[in-house]
Amino acid sequence: MSGRLANDSSPFYFQLTLFRELGASRYLFFSLTLLLYAVIVSFNVVIILVICLEKTLHEPMYVFISCLSLNSLYGSSGFFPRFLMDLLSDTHLISRPACFTQIYVIYSYASYELFVLSIMAYDRYVAICKPLHYHSIMSPRTVCMLVAAAWLIPVFSIGGPLYLTIRLPLCGNQVPRFFCINWPVVQLSCVDTSINNFTGLFVSIATVFLPLCFVLYTYLRILLVCQQKSSEFRGKALQTCLPHIVSFVNYSITLFCEVSLSRYKADQLDPFIVMILSLEFIIIPCLLNPLIYGLKLPKIRVMIYRIVHPNKASF
Repeated sequence: MSGRLANDSSPFYFQLTLFRELGASRYLFFSLTLLLYAVIVSFNVVIILVICLEKTLHEPMYVFISCLSLNSLYGSSGFFPRFLMDLLSDTHLISRPACFTQIYVIYSYASYELFVLSIMAYDRYVAICKPLHYHSIMSPRTVCMLVAAAWLIPVFSIGGPLYLTIRLPLCGNQVPRFFCINWPVVQLSCVDTSINNFTGLFVSIATVFLPLCFVLYTYLRILLVCQQKSSEFRGKALQTCLPHIVSFVNYSITLFCEVSLSRYKADQLDPFIVMILSLEFIIIPCLLNPLIYGLKLPKIRVMIYRIVHPNKASF
């Protein structure tokens, strides 16, 4: 590859090497991926519009659902356009600035998703365990502060480690993935990366494991409260928590697969397995969240039905 350099030792382009393993099947993957991207955008835009336009849905829980859909648009837009272009390309080169931008978008998407799910767990905890104080605790001001914090924390938590990666002198440009992620780029370094490893571990604990533990703690508290209540109360609590539980478990599994994959040498694995594990991290949460909340929550379901069938009575 022709070598324009960003500095004396770092290549200006990275090569995403796993695309060359797809062969002629890349055209099939392009068609399926384009269809999935269109569906993801359509579903999440519908959820956002329904919540924004319907005043009865201007409540904390629905605000957080719209934030999930907005984040799905953000994360998928940071991944799919470039991925689709690479599927049809013969070179699979990505510039240094584009690669680090993609890393930032995908990692901040992942972090923001966990923070919003944590806020939603807290919202359900307050609604079930402190119903009389719900509106005073989850006031519009509090909701705005929680959403702002969920956006701002990933900016700094992801920006710091990424800055350390950008400063590294690199001795290669082969990234064995379908898109840019931090760890394979760090492994190309010509110098010791102990600071990067420590910072990455600290950020992973702060932005992944702490939110996961917080969600588990809130549901433990909810479970303890439900044990003291009637079966009818437990049924209503399960109904209101079920969509969030499904979203949380689904995202946790896909995130675990992505984190595990990032620590393996992906070029030694079957490229189709790597593609599935990589794509599920973006596709499954972005696709299932609007389906889960759109079909399970009656208010959103009724509003969508009214939009699709304006002349029919809602069910």
